[in-house]
Amino acid sequence: MKVAAPSQASRRSVISHFARLRTPKGQSNPFPYYADLQSLGPVFPAPWGGHLVTGFDLCDQMLRGREWLEPDRHWRRRRGGGTRWDAPSSTEMGFTLIVLNPPDHTKMRRAFGSFDRTTVRELERTVASATDRLLDPVVEQVRDGEADLVDLVCERLPIEVIGAWLALPSADLPRLWELTHDQVFTQELFPTPRQLALSDESTRELRAYFQNLVRERRARPGIDPVSRWLATWDTMETDRDKSDEAVYYLTLSVFLAALLTTAALLATMTLQLLEHPEWRGRLAGDPELAAGFVEETLRFDAPAPIVSRIASEDLMLGGMEIGKDEMVHMMVGAANRDPRRHHDPDRFDPLRKPGHLSFGGGMHYCLGAPLARLEAQTLLLQLIERLPPLALVRRPSWAPRVAFRRMLNLDVAPA
Repeated sequence: MKVAAPSQASRRSVISHFARLRTPKGQSNPFPYYADLQSLGPVFPAPWGGHLVTGFDLCDQMLRGREWLEPDRHWRRRRGGGTRWDAPSSTEMGFTLIVLNPPDHTKMRRAFGSFDRTTVRELERTVASATDRLLDPVVEQVRDGEADLVDLVCERLPIEVIGAWLALPSADLPRLWELTHDQVFTQELFPTPRQLALSDESTRELRAYFQNLVRERRARPGIDPVSRWLATWDTMETDRDKSDEAVYYLTLSVFLAALLTTAALLATMTLQLLEHPEWRGRLAGDPELAAGFVEETLRFDAPAPIVSRIASEDLMLGGMEIGKDEMVHMMVGAANRDPRRHHDPDRFDPLRKPGHLSFGGGMHYCLGAPLARLEAQTLLLQLIERLPPLALVRRPSWAPRVAFRRMLNLDVAPA
């Protein structure tokens, strides 16, 4: 039997909460709004259509279940023209690994390989060197004043690392970073027409850049991942043009997935260190605690608080009827603080048993999770080793987003 839907008052409340999540106050502290949404139940209809899920167990079930699909190009095409799903940026995203379903997902994931132990060990030197270099100006600036850790480190480290791994010219990285920030609007929950236009334009430029990169690596292959993916794909596809197109989408997927969520993790992790200064000494005395600190940051403030899936057929979820092709939004940011999963969920506790959904689950578990963890743990320990105790100069500001967290500044000075 279908569970009763929320009242009109509850529907208005949901709309109000999402509107407030876009405000500076809502971005600075979205957690009371997550809690209010969670009080409506583990799953309930969304006022704009589809459903919202706030319960940890149900989100976990969906992320692992093969009956819940990504909104891939086939689903987007069925929405018809004149919708946000018909925008050029959305159409392009429908071909990326991020939103593919089997068998396309299986093939592209196999071509990618993985961030295995050997790859991560090789990247350790790159991450350590980049972190050390980016902290140099911070060390200088905090001697006599203040420094913005978001601008100088948190937003630069992910693109420097992925840029080095993909062997991209360093001079190209600032522009690619700008394009990525505009492109993400097409992945937001409620993009405005202006935001979609920005996303469309940035997607066209990213497409031209990475298609040219694939052509260059085809002509002059090296020991970089793009060259390796071309060689791998050629064993699966006899048509070189199709192989090149597939590697373009794989490269774009990896690039987009590696940046914004990792930058958000680095920023919120650094903020937690500043707000819990007692952990500075504990981490200095026992660096092994860094892993737990990072995992608790991922639980406490998910970089991507909303993840969407599509029902592959008519399904039941938490007593609710979900129709085939219906979109369901998992409120991962709320689910990570589900009191049925975590005791005292609003308390930041790096010693608690790890348990979060911030890297997804099942076949779509974040392929870059090992690299994100490496970057975060490296930065955390270098902050403690190289910098004096720091304090916030002013509260950080945030971009007005709902599906992706982005801190705009983190100004610090010696405590």
